[in-house]
Amino acid sequence: MIAPPTGVKVVLCTQPVDFRKGHDGLAAVVQEALRRDPFCGDLFVFRSKRLDRVKILAWDGSGLCLFYKDLSSYYTSSTSR
Repeated sequence: MIAPPTGVKVVLCTQPVDFRKGHDGLAAVVQEALRRDPFCGDLFVFRSKRLDRVKILAWDGSGLCLFYKDLSSYYTSSTSR
């Protein structure tokens, strides 16, 4: 687990985004829809329409980082028949 530094804000985008967007497209969403600066050092969390995936956009001081997590295994039962 990577813990964010102290004082970093986590901003959650409550509307689903197009998951074909990369770091540039999500940075545009941060600027236009959230009215925030994607280069401020905060973490921006985006969700998919089905709520089974998240992307996190972060500025590390030298470039944008994009983290992706597939949550579908958390929503499916391991005892399916």
